[in-house]
Amino acid sequence: MKTIIIEDEKPAAEKLKKTLMQYDSSIDVLSTLDSVGSATQWLIQNPAPDLIFMDIELSDGLSFKIFDNHTIHCPVIFTTAYDEYWQEALEKNSIDYLLKPIRQEKLENAINKYKKLKHHFSANYTAIFQQLSPKNQNTDYRKRFLLKKGTDLIGLKTEDIAYCYAAHKIVFIVDNKAQRFILDRSLNELEKELDPAAFFRINRKYLVNMHHIQRIRTFAKSKLLVELNPPASEEIIISQENAMAFKQWMGN
Repeated sequence: MKTIIIEDEKPAAEKLKKTLMQYDSSIDVLSTLDSVGSATQWLIQNPAPDLIFMDIELSDGLSFKIFDNHTIHCPVIFTTAYDEYWQEALEKNSIDYLLKPIRQEKLENAINKYKKLKHHFSANYTAIFQQLSPKNQNTDYRKRFLLKKGTDLIGLKTEDIAYCYAAHKIVFIVDNKAQRFILDRSLNELEKELDPAAFFRINRKYLVNMHHIQRIRTFAKSKLLVELNPPASEEIIISQENAMAFKQWMGN
């Protein structure tokens, strides 16, 4: 069985790898990746593994973003310290959801579940996961938002959203006319509601509309500097880890 581990905490990744070897020394851990960007890059450049062990909160955002960046054709066992993401995990390729610290018995049960599923579906196994892939599902994304501006309520079409950003625990929407609105939801929630073909979470603070990216420049240490229209009030930098996923998204 060929697998990869997506985990941003090195001790946790090493412990998981060791536990896998104790269970079955023939398991081949092809790579250990620590971010959304590096995981996306690896999956683009390599054949799909048989199984992925995936942490959820990574250094450059939630690992669910990987599914937006690349179609994953294999099952995933999520490994996380947080129990609030289980429902969203079920919407991905999840076959199990293990809470840290991961007990040997729970890990073995999850791998045995994978083996039973593979045996049961045999030749149709890969095709089934292709059909379950998020990019093959019809998703109804938000078409408009009803926003408050003073005493007025304004309907804003999603295509007129230039970008969204978080500041001081408040989320703002900026439209194509540079009007700013406060939105009563988190960027994580907003990211799920907007079509990933048009909107990209370039860092923890900004979610941008592709059609309002005015300029992209290379920056120090393989980072990218993004200029928006209307302009933002600060420099917007994409980390080295997320730059590859961003370029892939822009090229689709």
